[in-house]
Amino acid sequence: MLDFAKLGSDFFTQIQTQPLEHAFLIHKNVQLYQDLNLELSDEALLKITSAESLFEQTPPIASIYAGHQFGQFNPQLGDGRSCLIGQVSVEGADNDHQHYELSLKGAGPTPYSRQADGRAVLRSSIREYLCSIAMQGLNIATTQALSLVGSITPVYREQLETAAIVMRVAPTHIRFGHFE
Repeated sequence: MLDFAKLGSDFFTQIQTQPLEHAFLIHKNVQLYQDLNLELSDEALLKITSAESLFEQTPPIASIYAGHQFGQFNPQLGDGRSCLIGQVSVEGADNDHQHYELSLKGAGPTPYSRQADGRAVLRSSIREYLCSIAMQGLNIATTQALSLVGSITPVYREQLETAAIVMRVAPTHIRFGHFE
């Protein structure tokens, strides 16, 4: 079970992800993969990152939060194209355990998608993946990208593009809006 889910149902909604068509693994952050002690084959990682399979049978959830949007307070925002899919525990140097949440960005709509498709496109997913790794190299704390998958799933933005999903990792995905 996700520690995040222990906050209670006021903070999340269980969702159904939408798998990508003919997904392919573009990149795996090997160092992060090793740091998390993951033992998934690339095929299993692809299925999880492309939303085809669950991670350790954990039902995906989209978090609910509040915040200011367009100059107005909105009491119910939420993850429109991101969902938490699992959690791993890594033993630290002092035999303590650090927990990391896994999330997918672009795995389909959630109740907070505001009538959007909940997808991410390859162009912006590559940018997010590379920026995450660059920020880590600069010792700036942020979510880390574990894997990036592409597909033939069509997504229309300004023009027709293809869908992608980034698997992100962080100690927590709690946001300021959860307290606002």
